Amino acid sequence: MKRERATRLLADMITRLEGGDWPLGLVEEVYVFGSYARGALEPNDVDVVIEHGTDKRWLGESLHASINGRDSYVGMRQALRGRTRGISFQFRGSSSLQGEGFDLFLLWRKGEPFSLARERLASLTADPEAGTAPRDHMLPEFEGLESLVPRPARIELFGRHTEGKISITPLRLVDGQLEDPEAAWHVRRRWVETSPLRRAATCALVALEQRGVDLGEVTLHGQRLFGREQQAERCFVDLGWNGFGYMGRLLDDGVTWVEVLRPHRSKPMDALLIEPRSGR
Repeated sequence: MKRERATRLLADMITRLEGGDWPLGLVEEVYVFGSYARGALEPNDVDVVIEHGTDKRWLGESLHASINGRDSYVGMRQALRGRTRGISFQFRGSSSLQGEGFDLFLLWRKGEPFSLARERLASLTADPEAGTAPRDHMLPEFEGLESLVPRPARIELFGRHTEGKISITPLRLVDGQLEDPEAAWHVRRRWVETSPLRRAATCALVALEQRGVDLGEVTLHGQRLFGREQQAERCFVDLGWNGFGYMGRLLDDGVTWVEVLRPHRSKPMDALLIEPRSGR
């Protein structure tokens, strides 16, 4: 993206933080790092670290999300960036990033005036020599999909792949009709016809059917397919990294993971088929 757009995204995020609505009132520190912070004219995205506290509501909703196979940070991401894309968030990751040698630029700390955050943002000027740094924790399977795999996911998958614990297969999803009528009904019940999640779910399930997967063993975006709870869970289909916080435990339990990288109403969609390797 152009640097000007990246700056607008950060300025809008500061305005949302200033509003202080829950859960943004929990945010304690905001850092910027990566190519934008170095001055790149066309950063791939804006890398932001959020440090935050918790309250009773946060703990309760996080527990509920974990139990239901969802990412507890979905709400905070949406509150921070609104309906736009282009900011890649990492939560409670400043210490680990600094340990890896990343330079973090403090944008705002709780108790400071937001005018100071805007002054700091304005101080991050363009540097034509900065360029875009290569992404870390890359695998050949991510080629061409780099912008669709957030850094925390790259780290998780890179580590498991290099240890031989998983295989990763990129998939180009195609539109089609589900053969399983119960699965098709489940998708129609959950999402309206124009929803990108409905299309993404259908395409992912069609791909699994074509691979001979029993859809009765599938959890779709946090819910078992209707009437199938009595069967063992063998595959988890996630739409847009909403359940990422659940991934590690399921892979450890031998569950295959299908990640639809960016659900869309009409554009081509890609997915990653992540399969645990037995005997590891």
